[in-house]
Amino acid sequence: MTLEILIRYLHFISLMFLVTAVIGQHYLLRKEMKRSEIACVQKLDILYAVMVVVVLATGFAQWFWVGKPADFYANNPVFHTKVSLFLIVGVISAYPSVFFGKQKKGDPNELVDVPSTITWSIRAELALLALMPLLATLMAKGIGIPISE
Repeated sequence: MTLEILIRYLHFISLMFLVTAVIGQHYLLRKEMKRSEIACVQKLDILYAVMVVVVLATGFAQWFWVGKPADFYANNPVFHTKVSLFLIVGVISAYPSVFFGKQKKGDPNELVDVPSTITWSIRAELALLALMPLLATLMAKGIGIPISE
């Protein structure tokens, strides 16, 4: 019981840090940035990546190890929607991550134009992440669980 609570807590807190990292990236983005500023945004991107790993690890632990039986999750389309959206967020985040990694190199005071697609990618991530608590709430209420005949 204590392990389950710890894993669930770590899952939630890592999700909070993950969302905070993406919000921080969005807040710091400008149309034109110094490479030193891009390096700061990339640090948030690294935090985001670490939190993705923690979220996935604790999520899989809940699915297969502690808590409800694996069938509760495996047979629930709401759960599959939630996981799919999380994976889509990960795919979307690759574009800004590569951009930040490439653009931080060079003269720290040099200005770099940030494509609007970077900003829109991060906004898309935030929009999809905002759906996660709704899907989690629906799952907790048993919505999506197939009715046995």
